[in-house]
Amino acid sequence: MNTKRKIVVTSALPYANGDIHIGHLVEYLQTDFWVRFQKMRGHDCLYICADDTHGTPIMLRARAENITPETLIARSLEQHAKDFADFQIAFDNYYSTNSEENRAFSNAIFASMQKSGAITVKQLPQLYCEHDAMFLPDRFVKGICPKCNAENQYGDACDACGQTYPAEELKQATCVTCGSTPVLRNSEHLFFELEPFRDFLKSWIPKHVATDVAHKLLEWFSEPLRGWCISRDAPYFGFEIPGHPGKFFYVWVDAPIGYLASLQKWCTDHKQELDAWWNNPEAELYHFIGKDIVRFHCLFWPAMLKVAGIKTPDQVFVHGFLTVNGEKMSKSKGTFVKARTYLDHLNPQDLRFYYACKLNGTTDDLDLSLDDFVHRVNSDLVGKITNLASRGAQMLHKSLGGKMGVMDAEGRALWKTACSRAESVATYYESRDFGKVMVEIRDLADAANQYFDTKAPWALVKTDLEAARQVMTSVLNIFRVLTIYLQPVLPVYAKRVGTLFNEEPYCWAALGKAIENQTINPYEYLATRVDPVAVEKMVESSKAVPVAQPVGATGRSSAMTVEPVKGTIDYDTFARMDLRVATVVSAELVEGADKLLKVMLDIGEPKPRQVFAGIRKAYDPAKLVGRQVVMVANLAPRKMKFGLSEGMILAAGNPDGALFVVSPDAGAIAGATVK
Repeated sequence: MNTKRKIVVTSALPYANGDIHIGHLVEYLQTDFWVRFQKMRGHDCLYICADDTHGTPIMLRARAENITPETLIARSLEQHAKDFADFQIAFDNYYSTNSEENRAFSNAIFASMQKSGAITVKQLPQLYCEHDAMFLPDRFVKGICPKCNAENQYGDACDACGQTYPAEELKQATCVTCGSTPVLRNSEHLFFELEPFRDFLKSWIPKHVATDVAHKLLEWFSEPLRGWCISRDAPYFGFEIPGHPGKFFYVWVDAPIGYLASLQKWCTDHKQELDAWWNNPEAELYHFIGKDIVRFHCLFWPAMLKVAGIKTPDQVFVHGFLTVNGEKMSKSKGTFVKARTYLDHLNPQDLRFYYACKLNGTTDDLDLSLDDFVHRVNSDLVGKITNLASRGAQMLHKSLGGKMGVMDAEGRALWKTACSRAESVATYYESRDFGKVMVEIRDLADAANQYFDTKAPWALVKTDLEAARQVMTSVLNIFRVLTIYLQPVLPVYAKRVGTLFNEEPYCWAALGKAIENQTINPYEYLATRVDPVAVEKMVESSKAVPVAQPVGATGRSSAMTVEPVKGTIDYDTFARMDLRVATVVSAELVEGADKLLKVMLDIGEPKPRQVFAGIRKAYDPAKLVGRQVVMVANLAPRKMKFGLSEGMILAAGNPDGALFVVSPDAGAIAGATVK
């Protein structure tokens, strides 16, 4: 056993504005494997994480749901924590970046930046809404992508082509809150200058990341390092920057600081000092991250820590992305699977096992082949590994009263061989090469199954009970060793095996112990075969389905053919929608708009509501008069250049582009609530 180590481990913080999906789980599961291994080896190891809770998307979603950002992130935290727990991921502390600990650390690090002279102030052109009297964050702007001309794109990146761009380059930009056209104004922003840290970073990077990652990062050093804009204008959900009213820390400033804050929370709860863990030269600090956020963790973050006099990570472990069936995850194909959707159909330990089989500690992408997933779990986990326990233990109870004897010579030799692989397996775990761990286990299981089949204890029980007992004792001892190797990957499985043998949770030192001349408990299931039908149902449940979309203030009709369901809502959220039957009082063309009709709607109020609806291509305005439609009556009014739109009309579209307004049956009265 190595000298006892003190280790802090983090995974990247999941964003609070979205569900956990199987792509995220590549990171959290491999981190969990590694942490559990370290704890089995007897080391003091903490797994620290938190929800990343700040930024404009959080604020916009909360506004859309008519709740506070604090309510939104609290709900997200609860959902994320449950998903992780149900996937058997064991954090020592899971926290939120919207904490007072995080605010204090962010302010202190910023003060160190200022004191060092690394903060500069620059004027940046930024879109400004004169109607709302505010500078517009990227997500407060929509328009036409300057790269591919896709409509209805945000001011930071295009969902259609994937390109990023400054918001001011967006064509026909509009403010998402009022619909008016913003103007360009200069805004003062704070920059954290990286060039003073050039020598430090150039030396630090090759020592703390894999070679391929270092080579990519060092490409930035062919020219002076650019300053990093760390401020955002109000409105912004986050921490206001001390001494700079109306300016907030950019979310990527306080997100990694959230590691410190979460660890501080654990230390406070356990009456320990942060410096004994993070700043202790004898302690170790490791980050697990995806290759898409390397720049933040390996350029900005170490420079922030350096300027604040805080220890930088010992290593940043970078992994690749998840593909499914050889392709990017796809909502239309049903391969963009949420963690909860997976859990609704399949056993979490099966995905843990499969990811372990595929992970190798590099930045290579991991492919989840659904057919291979079914085969690998059914063949290796169930058919080879678990088969040893299910046959051996059940036969022992059925024929020999559940009493183990001693191993025979051949079985003992196989058991010793299995035990002798301990250090090679440990080396693979340490280097995060989990796939090689699984190969070792599978090969040992193959040898044990071959021994079992050759000895044929089902026949021996008829002629030599003790010889049969020796075979079953040998097989169960080998299986126990395999379980100890598997425990970081399959903790619940290993706990059940411990129950079978009347043992506590396993530590690595338990490997050398033989279980002989004792009674075991009755066998209970450890793993079952994956049903391909359940996989198919999971995929079907994950497919984006056509949905009717309201048309109105944007002038665009979102038909049933292209819009994916954006997650689920609870009943209370749905109940906040005020859907009313509306009678069309008048309808007319809108000059200068080829998609819009100006529609006046009677919903039983003293005066009609005015709505601009994108249904011109489908309806003669004269033929709409007197017709009843369904209207979203509690949508916030939106100012357009044609006038104020005071709601939305529901419409749906066919794949061929045909558009249809949603109408109630005859007999409904204007103003009736749609239920």
